[in-house]
Amino acid sequence: MNCLQNLPGLCITCMHCELTGMHCELSVGAATCGRLLFLSCSVRCKDFSLCYWNPYWMLPSDVCGMNCFWEAAFRYSLKIEPPEKMHLAVVACGERLEETLTMLKSAIIFSIKPLQFHIFAEDQLHDSFKDRLDSWSFLQTFNYTLYPITFPSENAAEWKKLFKPCASQRLFLPLILKEVDSLLYVDTDILFLRPVDDIWSLLKKFNSTQIAAMAPEHEEPRIGWYNRFARHPYYGKTGVNSGVMLMNMTRMRRKYFKNDMTTVHLKWGDILMPLLKKYKLNITWGDQDLLNIMFFHNPESLFVFPCQWNYRPDHCIYGSNCQEAEDEGIFILHGNRGVYHDDKQPAFRAVYEALRNCSFEDNNIRSLLKPLELELQKTVHTYCGKIYKIFIKQLMKSIRDRYDRPPKER
Repeated sequence: MNCLQNLPGLCITCMHCELTGMHCELSVGAATCGRLLFLSCSVRCKDFSLCYWNPYWMLPSDVCGMNCFWEAAFRYSLKIEPPEKMHLAVVACGERLEETLTMLKSAIIFSIKPLQFHIFAEDQLHDSFKDRLDSWSFLQTFNYTLYPITFPSENAAEWKKLFKPCASQRLFLPLILKEVDSLLYVDTDILFLRPVDDIWSLLKKFNSTQIAAMAPEHEEPRIGWYNRFARHPYYGKTGVNSGVMLMNMTRMRRKYFKNDMTTVHLKWGDILMPLLKKYKLNITWGDQDLLNIMFFHNPESLFVFPCQWNYRPDHCIYGSNCQEAEDEGIFILHGNRGVYHDDKQPAFRAVYEALRNCSFEDNNIRSLLKPLELELQKTVHTYCGKIYKIFIKQLMKSIRDRYDRPPKER
């Protein structure tokens, strides 16, 4: 019996023809039975790419269906592309291990596309990250890479002590992750209450000049920090907060930035140190202040997303001032000022504790809502607690969309 091994692991033989009483032709790439369904002519095409599928599904009497099935399946598989990965970066130093892992867990729980984590951490934290993340590998929804904290050697000490330990590492991500096109950077005290896919999709809304996206630092100018106290330029009316920063890093690496230090426009890697030297005595919030200065001079380069994508205690501590969160719920919770770990803002802490203690089992995720709502009802003596329903409004939708639908619909 003749056999042609035209694909790895696939042998098409003349037996297909013999079983149907048809004649067998041996041609380039396959054994065929008479003329094939997907050929547009009576002669076997010599190149797979020149074969065309006959849209009429009625098999002629002299066609071997088995061969058509295998080749059609092969040609279809050539068109399948791997799903796009979403790249998420975080910088962890000091006592931030558990907080960072809780953030990563919240990203995994709700996201749909696969995630690639870029974790920049002090050396003593690497083994702990690896142990915990490896224990989650059964999920098969993410990969991760651990990096050391890295600053330019000539100014490393100055960059490391800026604002908080390691915080300014984010400024160098476009220069370190040279092969990454787009990236979502988040602080360790972030919690995702809806899929990362949704903020990732904002990249498609960038116009041709925009390279990054952030939320305003304040919605209410009367309690704004930058407009009342800053001693340096800042973006817009109240500045921007860099705790959630979406970046098209290819554009960032290519752009030449306007600045107030020279008439020459400077690239990302060339502008950082001159900015620090000029403003280091005038900045309070470190790298965030430098980003505000850069986008003050290049406002066309920033996409501003609403406060619900970076919801902080400032949005409710003196009364609610994020209308988008009231309408649709909180999308990303940002527990700055250490509110996950003290009793000053118990609503924020309740959400953090619920996600920290949650496991990856579907039933466990579904069941976190009721106990969380009961905990949030205990916080109504605070301004943030009075509007506790905005903390679970989007969370309920995310759980319903991700876990209450049949698997084929997810």
